[in-house]
Amino acid sequence: MNKNFIRFSACIALATTCGYAQVNDSVKVKQLDEVVFSDTKFSQSKEKSGKVITKITADELQKKSGQSLASILNSVTGVEINGSQSANGKNLGYYIRGGKNQQVLIVIDGNPVTDASGISHEYDLRLLPVDQIESIEIMKGAASTLYGSGAATAVINITLKKSSKKAIETLIYSSVGTNNTTNNHKYNGQDFNQGFSVNGTIDKVNYLASLNSTETNGMSQISDSNSDSNYDKDRFSRINYLSKIGIKASDKLTLNFFGNYDKVNNDYDYQFDNTGLNDTDLNKSKTEQFRFGFSPKFIYAKGEFNLNSSFSKIQRNYQEWNSWTNEIDNSKYESRSVSVDGFNKYKFNQEFIIITGLSYQFFDMNTQTPYGELAKEASKFNMIDSYFSGVYSSDFGLNVNAGARINMHSQYGNQVVYNINPSFNIGKEIPFKLLASYSTAFVTPSLYQLYSEYGTASLTPEKNTTIESGFEALFFNKKLTLNAVGFYREQNNSIGFDANYKYSNIEGLNKAKGVETTLQYSLTSNLNCNINYTFTQVDEALNRLIPKHKVNASIDFSATKRLFFNVNYLYVDDRNDTFYDGNLYEIVPAKLGSYKLLNALVKFEVISNRLNVFGNVTNVFNQDFTENSGYSTRGRNFNIGLNLKL
Repeated sequence: MNKNFIRFSACIALATTCGYAQVNDSVKVKQLDEVVFSDTKFSQSKEKSGKVITKITADELQKKSGQSLASILNSVTGVEINGSQSANGKNLGYYIRGGKNQQVLIVIDGNPVTDASGISHEYDLRLLPVDQIESIEIMKGAASTLYGSGAATAVINITLKKSSKKAIETLIYSSVGTNNTTNNHKYNGQDFNQGFSVNGTIDKVNYLASLNSTETNGMSQISDSNSDSNYDKDRFSRINYLSKIGIKASDKLTLNFFGNYDKVNNDYDYQFDNTGLNDTDLNKSKTEQFRFGFSPKFIYAKGEFNLNSSFSKIQRNYQEWNSWTNEIDNSKYESRSVSVDGFNKYKFNQEFIIITGLSYQFFDMNTQTPYGELAKEASKFNMIDSYFSGVYSSDFGLNVNAGARINMHSQYGNQVVYNINPSFNIGKEIPFKLLASYSTAFVTPSLYQLYSEYGTASLTPEKNTTIESGFEALFFNKKLTLNAVGFYREQNNSIGFDANYKYSNIEGLNKAKGVETTLQYSLTSNLNCNINYTFTQVDEALNRLIPKHKVNASIDFSATKRLFFNVNYLYVDDRNDTFYDGNLYEIVPAKLGSYKLLNALVKFEVISNRLNVFGNVTNVFNQDFTENSGYSTRGRNFNIGLNLKL
């Protein structure tokens, strides 16, 4: 391992031991008495949870002002978001516990979100601005028992902004920054983010309306190997509209409605192939997302019933220059998704509750490309799932969460998954929790993998099994938090290409294992420090763009009640990559070197609870590094902004 990295880690550990810092990677693992919901779908004490769940609160998101959702998630233990340090329009890769995008489920306000026209059904996090998010929970491990397909390595639960208790409240925000690579040193505005929201509560009705706009330029997606070649700068433009209405019909019944429209316009280059001919100013894409839904909740004497329902439509259009025909090719991908999930919690007594649920999901898509068309009538499927989970919490510290799910798929039949997750709390004066779990998960073949010209209709789901164990403890009057989890994951029946260039289930077992640990210490209420470390080891078939070692460290310092400083350090170990070499006409391996980044932020509250201003600098030392072979990464950049609440 890099000697500088070892020295840095030793210094941080020593400083923590001596009491010079605490946690707040702005993304800190909450104390055992905090409330989480991801592992049961209902709010419960962290103390009773058998998982180490990372919760990013609204206050912690504020301490990440100026950062994208991808870069914020990238600082969480065990999470690697490839592309978070690249141009805004660059595709993102979600690498968690040795898995890839299709094994990570994104949930927004209780509704699973996907792009059914994508090759792997994954959801594009570039569609979502941080400014519309209230909080995030990240639960790692197989979770298909509660969440169904795709929840094989992690569930990222995103809660959007909520209404104020006031009759009316307005939030206005704006920021401007640079968007340079290490070779550029322009300090004019190239990265703009602004928006506002109006929200409040009047009698029994709460409401929220929000608008966000993001514009960036100044970087080419493809790396400029020759500083004199002056590659074209690729624009990224996003606009987001969000509206929510809640009605408290009675003391027991609440009705919630939402609707949102998101649009992204993006310039892009050809895929890197080492020929030096990948840059272009002619390729453009537009993505539009329409979502709306209805979520009633009914509370009764011994329980609670929730219904989350949503409809989404995603359209992706591409205009790409064809060098063979000297014309612009047009491609269109359109998908529709319906999700309805009804689930009930029944409390038998103080020790035992049972959660039962029934969900329905429907997907279809159609495509029109120069190579053919695929109609939605011929590319669709649905799933009906029933599930249950029992949660036992004893008065002597033992907690057990166990359950099962039956997935009935219109294409491949039935699939059964299950989990058991015991934990045990030791002592009150020194809270110490032991935890373990055994869980299974499945990943449904996508519509593209089933029905496209490369598809195989007889595909069956990929299967995952995860075993994990660890502990979470609080020391020194809850000033020191330490947790560590070791995991072992098996993946089989994976989907890949066969010799006939068709998608097929690949025989063989692939394994991933690792350790995720977080240490935080709070010397005073004004000085905090956090360090998290992730070790991941995978079989050769999975070993692409996954760092074996990764470290995040952060120090927060509140100089006064109004003045706040944050310094963040990131270390990413070297990684394996591959790319198609257009000179050799073959796929070749590449080794990407390790890199270290230092970021800093200062925030000042001009008017208490009304107006604050901030400034940050990323990649302070302007380190040149690579996330993906042939693609640009950000150098030193500056950002300033303000938040005004009326």
